[in-house]
Order: sequence, then structure tokens, then C-alpha cells
Amino acid sequence: MSMKSLLVSLAAATAFAATCSHAADAWPTRPVRILFGFPAASATDVIARVVGQKLSDKWGQPVVIDNRPGAGGNLGSEMAARAPADGYTIFFGTVANAISTSLYSKLNYDYLKDFTPITLVATTPLVLVANPSLPVNNVKDLVAYAKAHPGKLNFGSGGVGTSNHLAGEMFKASTGTDLVHVAYKGTPAAYSDLFSGQVSLMWDNIVAVTPHVIAGRLKPLAVTSTHRAASLPNVPTMEESGLPGFEAVSWIGALVPAGTPKAVVDKIYTDLVAVLRMPDVKEKLGVLGAEVVGNTPEQFAAWNRNEITKWSKAVKDSGAHID
Repeated sequence: MSMKSLLVSLAAATAFAATCSHAADAWPTRPVRILFGFPAASATDVIARVVGQKLSDKWGQPVVIDNRPGAGGNLGSEMAARAPADGYTIFFGTVANAISTSLYSKLNYDYLKDFTPITLVATTPLVLVANPSLPVNNVKDLVAYAKAHPGKLNFGSGGVGTSNHLAGEMFKASTGTDLVHVAYKGTPAAYSDLFSGQVSLMWDNIVAVTPHVIAGRLKPLAVTSTHRAASLPNVPTMEESGLPGFEAVSWIGALVPAGTPKAVVDKIYTDLVAVLRMPDVKEKLGVLGAEVVGNTPEQFAAWNRNEITKWSKAVKDSGAHID
């Protein structure tokens, strides 16, 4: 290449970089949507609305919450994967994406390849809760009771392959207990039977469980995080309860379609993490039982890979499979 050609190429590259930088500085110039595969009032929805309002204030543009429930969260995931790679669609992925990778024989998107990770927004532990009439007050009691009555205790979930189903399967494998899984079409029906005593146990997101615990409708036995939850400080962890290494948390992370310009990715990351560090955001999410994270894209990418590995083992052990 001649010196003249080299200079022209360098000039073009510099101009392109400047254009990209200017575009990122100007972004966003229109509404941004946060899309995910779960309904209004879900934990993902509640957290997205808190974060979205703060981003809207920072960007001077509306941040629209786009609920697309269906197929275990995969409908919204597929829509997000096919969205234009311009930053105007931010996808809130969850633990369901890590589970779906091995639970479904075929997906119309690839969670690792079709998205660029931004940051892990928050984690929310599951809580093992029991009907108040069950004669156990902790995990040790539960294990002893279950072994004395094999196949007599059951646990409900929002469906086959959900995190609250697989947490129960992890528990069975860890303790050698024989619990019967009862799958419902969503957790509301499961709660109804749990309150009445037709179902003995359930693992569910702390955001959904806490109001029922406070009201005395359910008895908490343990949380599934590695440390106690600030919103339920008197409830021990599974590890404290004699199950070392037991961790099964729900989580929400921000991603964008693969191919989104790096300058835009960097801006979303910087602004989103700034929002997550706001004291009032931490307080609002903390009251719900969520723990704000805000790590780097590289750390979130590693988290995704580890979660897929962990939950694929749970799926395999449970025998769950969806065609």
C-alpha cells in the first residue's frame, strides 16, 4: 500500500471513529425499551420499572417497559435477539435463559451468541417456604421429617423446568429426600394450594414470597443465596442449614443484541451502573429482597456461562425436558 493510500485509510478510520463517538454522545435520540419475557408485576417487571425511570431521567428520553411473556420467557428473548442492534432495545435476561439453554431441545435464539452482555443488574434468592401447619421449623427438621415419610411431602412450582422446580430437585439430590413435584401453570395457582395445605413446600423468589411471610401465611425455612437476605435477616441460608455449596438464586441482567456499536454499549453500561449505585435505587430494590450488583460486561459474561453449567446439571438430574 502506498503512503498516500495509507494516509487516506487512516483518515477514513479516524473519521469513522469520530462519527461513532458522536453518535454515542447523541444517543439516545428517541425512546428506549427494556424488553423481557415476563408479565407485569413479576420481579423482573418491578425491577425494570425502578431502573427504567432513572435511565429515562438521565437520558431525557422515555424508557418503555415491554412485557412479552410466553414460552418460559423465550418469546421475549427471541424478540430481543431479533431487534435492531442499535441500543434502543435493552434485554433483561434472567435465570430462565440459563435454564432454557438445556431444558429446550430447540430455541430460536442463542443466548450466548445473540446478545452482548452489559451488566448483572440484581440477584434475588429463592426462599424455601412451608405451609404453617407442617411440623418443621428448619431445614434439619424438614430433612428428618421427609425421610421418615418418603413420598408423602410435595412441593409446588410454576411449571416444569422453572427455577423453583429445579431448586427443589437440587434439594432432593443434596439431601437424599423423596419429595413429589407438583407443577402448576404459574405460581399463583401453586400459592393457592400452598396456603390451603394441599401443597407442603415451595421455593420461590424472595420478591414474591416476602409479603406472605410477613403476613404469616407461609413459614420460611431457608434462603438459597450464599448469605442471608437483608429483607429476611432471621432466615438462615441453605449452607447455614447444613447444605454446603447450595446456591440457586434468581437474577436479572442487561444485554443488547449482538452487533450493537461498542460506543453505545459502553454508554449504556456506564449510565446503567451509575443508576444501580444510586442510594434510593439500592434502597427500593433492597426492600424487595433484591441485591444490586452492577458488575462489568466481562464478569457478567462469565456469570452467564457458569449459570448455564450449573442449571444444566439440575435439568439433567431432574429429567425435565421440553421439545
